[in-house]
Amino acid sequence: MGATRAVQVRRLYDHRVSGDGTRVLVDRIWPRGMTKEKADLNEWCTQIAPSNELRKWYDHDPERF
Repeated sequence: MGATRAVQVRRLYDHRVSGDGTRVLVDRIWPRGMTKEKADLNEWCTQIAPSNELRKWYDHDPERF
């Protein structure tokens, strides 16, 4: 088997730190007030992001995560 890699979840608004590795945004809409330069992303992956219906249902409620 190949090497395993850890996945870390971070806020887009946090600055890149040493050891971050590849930064991928998984969302269908671009975050308000964020420029592509400030985001410092390697990829924006909209294909695997939650649907709009799921995002509205979740409504930032940690109990539903």
